[in-house]
Amino acid sequence: MTEIHKQYRQALTPRELYTGRITVLTEEIRQLNKYNRLVVVLELSAIALAVGCVVTYTMWSNVAALVVAVLLIATYVAIRWRDSRNSRMSEEKESLRSVYQKELNYLDGDFSGFASGEQYVNSHHAFTLDLDIFGPQSLFHRINRTVTTGGSDFLARELAETRVRTIDEIEARREAIRELSEREPLRTAFMAQGRGRQIDTTDILEALHEVQQMQVIPADAPTRSLSRLAAHRLTHIAAVGSIIVFYGLLAGAIFGPLSGAFPMLWVLFQILTVYLLFGRTLKRINQSINIILPRLSIYVNMIMLIVTADLKSREGRNIIRQLSADKQDALKSFRLLKDIINALDQRNEIWVPISNALYLADYFIVRRFLLWQDHYMEHIDEWIAAVSHFDALVSMATFRYNEPAATDAELMDADEVVYEAHGLYHPFLGAKAVRNDFTIADRHYYIITGANMAGKSTFLRSIGINYVLACCGMPVFADSLRVSLFSLFSSMRTTDDLAHGISYFNAELLRLQQLIETCRQNRRTLIILDEILKGTNSLDKLNGLRLFLQSVTSLPITGIIATHDLELSKMQEEYPARFHNYCFEIQLSDEITYTYRLSEGVARNQNATYLLKNILKTALR
Repeated sequence: MTEIHKQYRQALTPRELYTGRITVLTEEIRQLNKYNRLVVVLELSAIALAVGCVVTYTMWSNVAALVVAVLLIATYVAIRWRDSRNSRMSEEKESLRSVYQKELNYLDGDFSGFASGEQYVNSHHAFTLDLDIFGPQSLFHRINRTVTTGGSDFLARELAETRVRTIDEIEARREAIRELSEREPLRTAFMAQGRGRQIDTTDILEALHEVQQMQVIPADAPTRSLSRLAAHRLTHIAAVGSIIVFYGLLAGAIFGPLSGAFPMLWVLFQILTVYLLFGRTLKRINQSINIILPRLSIYVNMIMLIVTADLKSREGRNIIRQLSADKQDALKSFRLLKDIINALDQRNEIWVPISNALYLADYFIVRRFLLWQDHYMEHIDEWIAAVSHFDALVSMATFRYNEPAATDAELMDADEVVYEAHGLYHPFLGAKAVRNDFTIADRHYYIITGANMAGKSTFLRSIGINYVLACCGMPVFADSLRVSLFSLFSSMRTTDDLAHGISYFNAELLRLQQLIETCRQNRRTLIILDEILKGTNSLDKLNGLRLFLQSVTSLPITGIIATHDLELSKMQEEYPARFHNYCFEIQLSDEITYTYRLSEGVARNQNATYLLKNILKTALR
């Protein structure tokens, strides 16, 4: 690609790039489909004419007819190869177009083409439920482009990680994500491998382990020892020798004095020998491979994409190293396996006798599979784990590419909570979001008041979700964000559990107990609380919340607390060095104006009574 083309591509917005790619691919698919009918007619014509020539040779010993038959068979092979190539190209382009269309849909707010990660929702997790990390319309739903369930699990683990990472870990991840975000063709080709469906990694691992332990040659088979010899060097030499003999007899019949019966008899001998020695074995190989054939062929393509990607990032190089240790065993292994899969895929009632006659195809399929099983099967788990890792990185990098307005957080190596945000906003709101500045000091507490729907909860989630993104090495949604590394705990969506006899209030107490236990295990923690102790009366709630905050100030905790209870704001008067009041104020007139702007102080205007009056006024007319 020329430098001009590179600059042109970099100048495109994600929407422009996706739209342009779809237009080009649509035209290419149309051109490929034009030749499909013609190719089918040519295939049928070539094989029919070849059969006619063989009949002519058999009846009248016409050598010219035999030569023409050979040429027609060669023509059939070439047409079939071109047909398979065109079909694969058409499927690949359809898959690429589907990827680009889903990305366009994403830019329009439609995430239905991606798995939402609902299976990862955990009400007991430190923060994922409160911050909308998993489930429909969640952060995971927006990021996830994984082709495999292993990749999905890896991505989910990263987003839900409670361990405090190191700066070096995050920088390495950020480097890998940045590199892949700039490799759009690689990312798209990788995502296209799924063909719109996600591969069950656990299922394929189990199937592969069954294949690994399977005796493709039954112990009671009379040809077991001979079939096992397919992997031996001597049988390889014998097979090559047999092919040479056949073509020697054929040349002697065409250009010399030999009768055409000699090559014909040798062909029959080859076909019969291969069938007797390897027919049963090949059937079992076919059955075992067919269990995993469609999914495994996708893994073949994905591994080949990764190991040939020439990644420069540390994390990218480590993945390639996993896949290409021991003199590139993974690449050799999966190229061999892909050849076996393609050979099995091309077998049919017409092609089997022809291929065995020309080059003992079934023998070589058996040989290649046995060698593959012996030398490479033990590395499968490690390779699939590496693919899952890369799969998750592709999702993160695509998210980075799709969100050019986001920026990298500045990571601080400090033994305290540092959170300095300028122009912070929630990633789900996009361009319509109101941005706010906010600074959190270590072991300080921030009481945030405001009316219903004024923006308190959204702001709290903005703080938490952007910190999660920063820790994962992904871009954050702020003009700038400077953070240290600490643990995170939230309590914003406590629910009752009637099946286990747990009331709402009891569930809140259990959540606060979990919070304290978590904070005791970490050197420093930021807690985010939203209207806790709602399950009791106002006075009891106020007293309980005051008691809780007074108690946890002795722990290495920094906190943000949203509340409707304005009395709680008086803690700033009692502890001015530790407690600070902020609010989201609304303006009341003929209509309510929501500014969503954070400011210092305590909210004075409330909207519940105002809104209820309007409802009653309308309803009771």
